[in-house]
Amino acid sequence: MKKSIIAALCGLLTACASPDVAQYQKAEPKLDLVHYFVGKTDAWGMFQKRSGEVVKRFHVEITGTHHNGKLVLDEQFKYDDGTTQQRIWTLSQAADGSWRGTADDVKGEAIGKVAGNALNWRYTMFLPVDGTSYEVQFDDWMFLIDDKAMLNRASMQKFGFELGQVTLFFKKRD
Repeated sequence: MKKSIIAALCGLLTACASPDVAQYQKAEPKLDLVHYFVGKTDAWGMFQKRSGEVVKRFHVEITGTHHNGKLVLDEQFKYDDGTTQQRIWTLSQAADGSWRGTADDVKGEAIGKVAGNALNWRYTMFLPVDGTSYEVQFDDWMFLIDDKAMLNRASMQKFGFELGQVTLFFKKRD
């Protein structure tokens, strides 16, 4: 009995672990955030509950600019229910190579690390639901596929429990 409880607890702990971005160090093509996002980029995405049910779809038009060491991403969201939203990210690279980002609906800073073709962000976002704002943690992964395409999958959690997933496909405009 004791062994089965310990095994179950170990299983839960490893299920909560996330891969280390460093494991993608040799993956090609190399992700350069500034190079990829400066200019115009489109993204299409969806939010799925933990059951897998798709509850929201959206398109994002992103305008990226780079000046004074800051990458600014102006994101214009259009949701399938007709609503719109704007989020402006301000990103900068720290001396240790990590990325730091802020936006109005992000608590504190998002902290990201790039290795090879991958970026892993972790941050807390204020998520509005039915007139109330909830603090939700994101474990956000982006993978550069080629010079025009990138995939993004983010897990949303509250109190350590998964609420759902956000999946996006990015395409850089010519």
